[in-house]
Parts: sequence; C-alpha cells; structure tokens
Amino acid sequence: MSSTTPFRACFLATLFAGFASAAEPAQRDVEAVVRWLGLPFSPEETTQLNRSAAEFREAIDSVRAHPVDPSRPQALVFRPWARIPDMPDGFRWKPPTRVPRPADVSATSWSSVAELSALIRSRVISSEALTRHCLQRLRQHDPTLHAVVQFTEERALEAARRADTEIRAGKWRGPLHGIPYGAKDLFDVQGLPTSWGVAHRTNTIATRTSTVIQRLDEAGAVLVAKLSLGELAMGDVWHGGKTRNPWNTAQGSSGSSAGSAAAVAAGLVPFALGTETLGSIVSPATVCSVTGLRPTFGRVPRTGAMMLCPSLDKIGPITRSAEDCALVFAAIHGPDAADPAAVRAGFRWDSSRSIRGLRVGILRSDLENKENGSPRHVEFIEALQRLGVRVQDTRLPSHPREPLHLILAAESSASFEPWVRDPRARQLVQQDSWNWPNQFRAARVIPAVEYLEANHARSQLAESMEQLLQQFDALLAPPWSGDALLFSNFSGHPCVVLPAAPKTGDRPNTLCLIGRWFDEETLLRIARAVQDATPWHRNHPPGY
Repeated sequence: MSSTTPFRACFLATLFAGFASAAEPAQRDVEAVVRWLGLPFSPEETTQLNRSAAEFREAIDSVRAHPVDPSRPQALVFRPWARIPDMPDGFRWKPPTRVPRPADVSATSWSSVAELSALIRSRVISSEALTRHCLQRLRQHDPTLHAVVQFTEERALEAARRADTEIRAGKWRGPLHGIPYGAKDLFDVQGLPTSWGVAHRTNTIATRTSTVIQRLDEAGAVLVAKLSLGELAMGDVWHGGKTRNPWNTAQGSSGSSAGSAAAVAAGLVPFALGTETLGSIVSPATVCSVTGLRPTFGRVPRTGAMMLCPSLDKIGPITRSAEDCALVFAAIHGPDAADPAAVRAGFRWDSSRSIRGLRVGILRSDLENKENGSPRHVEFIEALQRLGVRVQDTRLPSHPREPLHLILAAESSASFEPWVRDPRARQLVQQDSWNWPNQFRAARVIPAVEYLEANHARSQLAESMEQLLQQFDALLAPPWSGDALLFSNFSGHPCVVLPAAPKTGDRPNTLCLIGRWFDEETLLRIARAVQDATPWHRNHPPGY
C-alpha cells in the first residue's frame, strides 16, 4: 500500500464535521468514515490516521473562522481548451431598413432589439417612451407572472433621457443604445439590493455594479427591472412566489432565469440577462419558448454576480431572436481582470453570411425520445436542409454522469458553506431533499480527492466533446433528453436554444444547437437563418 494512503484517509475523515467533539476524533468515528467510503485500510492504518485527522480538523476550523467571499477569484480555474483562437472582434451589422412605423409605442411590444434599435436611432420612437412602456407592461402583468423583484425606474428614466439626448446629437453608441432590458437579480447594481431570490437578502445593498451591467450601461442599454430567479439560482420559486409561464400561468416558468425568460416571452422587455450552471438559460427558454444563448465558459465575466459553481457558471442573453442574442453578446463578452476565468477571444458577427455547406450532427436517438425529446424536430431538420446545411446522425461520447454531479454539489456547497452552519439555509422557502439546503449539507461528505478525480474525468469529457465537434459545425439536440445539456455544460461548450416549431398545447417545441468552444457566431448564424426562414420564434402567448 502506498505511503500516501493514510494521509488521504485522514483528510477524508476530517470532512465529516461534528463526528467528534474532542480534539482527537474518536476511533469509532474514524472507522465509520473509512468503512462508509469503502477504503481498504487495515485496522492498524485506520488507528494511525486518527491523530492526523485531528490536525486536519484544526485546519478546517481555521478555514471556517476566515470565510472567503465566494465572488472573489479562486486559485483553481477551469480552462478546458488547449488554445484560445487568435481572432479579433469583427462586428458587421446594419439596422434593418424596412421596419414598419408603429402607430405608437404600444405597438412595439413584440418588436426585436434590432427593429427597436432602428426605430430609436431614426427617432421614430424615443428611448424614454419605450422605457415607460416596458415599465407599464411589467407592472400590468407582474401580479400574474411574479417576474419582477425590483423596478429600477429612476435609474432607467435617467438612462433613457440620456440616450435620447445623445442620439439627437448624433452620438449613437450602437444597437443597444436606448433599449430597455431586465436582469436576473443576482447581478449587483450599486445602491440597489441583490436578493439572489432569498428573503433575508432583500436589504443587502450592492456597493458595486457588476461588469456585465457596466458594459450594458456603456452600450446605452436601459435597465428597467431586476427579475426573479429561483432561490440561489435553482428553479422558479423565490421569496416572492413562483414565477409563471406566460403560455400557461398554471405552470412555473422553470429556472433559474425564471423572470428573465417569462418577461421576454410575454413581451414585457426586449431582452434580459440570464445565467446558467446546469440548464438555467436552456430550461426557462424552452418552457417559455424564447431564444437564449449560453456562451462558452469564460466568455462573459461574472464579476459582481452571485457565484454558485465557479467552474460552471456562465452569463448569457435571453431574447426573442438569435440576431438579438448576437447584439447583446457583442456588448457583454470579453476579459475582466477580476474574473480569471474570463478570457479574451474575439466575436465576429456578419449577419449577411450564408450557412450553406455547414455541417450539423443530429442526436437523433435523443430527439426521438418520447418523454423529453422534440416531436417536431423533423421540421427543423428539413428547414436546415432547405438552407443548404448538410446533416448527419451522430452520438455523444460515452462518459459517466455521476462524477460530474460531484463537482456541482461540492462547488455550490463551498460557495454557501457558512449558510450550512447558521440559520440562513433553514430560512429558504424550498426544503425538500433535492433543494439547496439539503444538497449543501449532503455535499459535505464528498471527499476532496474524489472531487479532484472527478475533474480529471471532466477534462476527458471536454476533450471528447471537442473531438466530436471537430466533425461538425454544430450539434442538434433536445433541451432535456439525453446527456447533451449535462455534457456541454461541464465541457464548457456554447449552446443556442430556440423555438423549433409552434407550441403543441403545453408542450414546448424547442431545440438546442451546441457548438465548438468560442464559436458562438456559427451557432447564432444557423439559428438566425432558420428564424428568417420560419415563423416559429414570432409566436407569442395570447393575452399579452
């Protein structure tokens, strides 16, 4: 047996906080830990590690006595790619020239960001009028949808008036200038509370503004509201209730970017910011039948945002079209010194480029899954083929799922470790076995060694996913069925989720395009071409 094995075991033993009340753990407690973990240690080895376990317990107590701000940079940074493409930004976009002139601003509720940009730049409508319209619609429908945590009216009107003044003076900042939007309430805005979806943080006032909000401010966008998220970025239940799906208000909107997806789907804001750790953009965009972009991990800095899982959290836009996703992403991507995971990689967008000749791999067995597949995927594939895209059936690489869940559980528990030892976790609305309080507690039994080994397995998955994607420009997958959502989140690959056919009753017809690292442009270009050729993304829920 290796001489390092007792060291490993004593470290594992100390993870069970509270097993021993004395300075030196009781022998029977250490024996129970070793037995529970299935470690093949002899009685002599187990006795030997007992004293070392006490020393590690002292170190653990020291860590707990000096809790770290989870939003600060960590020593371990997830970077799955071997090389970042040396590609500068290249944004080529022109506002649409044939935008129908609305009778008044109330006729713009379903207009795209691109269309609104053209109307504001040509001064057909003003940013202030559009901002007031969005505020009015949010107030009108929020009693039903429960999507708004806080209105930012004073800040919004000031920004809108500034946008109108600049545009009148010929100072146009770009396509988001004067466009209202909402942001998931885990982004800090200086002087405003950031609730993270939990009641006891409603008076926690931010002392800074998150990087993505700053970048949207610089682009001239107008923040009108902070929108709901499920508690600590899980689900659609928060301290204000359950956020509802505009298509069927008897249902939740899914989460955790619950309010962002619901507000965009209901035509209350042109776009919103969401985040994803494992489905928090894809899932609500699917349920609410809108378009969302989950970028490559590290594309958008998380500075000033609630950190759940440092190696998994990603920020992206939720909109009503792929082109709108491109416009927002162009404004928020890029490096930030305060987030070591955020890297410099260019984003080229040329809306005039054809998708003819591109290759899309079809995860057909997952798409045909009767429970969570997409019953209308054939129509989407046919639309691709009409646009000159070559399609070919394929499969995801084989990889165990369980080690990946260890990573998510361990990192999220570490982010909220103090909450497990004080009353805050008990104050959350949701307390079932799969909700955060119990998950945070359960993760305390995950050994550090196995966490690191799971990350080695994750690196192998990332390599296998990229090797598969080298054969294709994108993969077509259902949002939930199979392993595409799980694998692509852990491998850090980008994804666009979009309506793929009219909704069938309560069942969403939504598909995902998964792409190579840093190649959001190709995914968005494919999605935009399909949306230009089909009406599916223009459908909206009745009554709004």
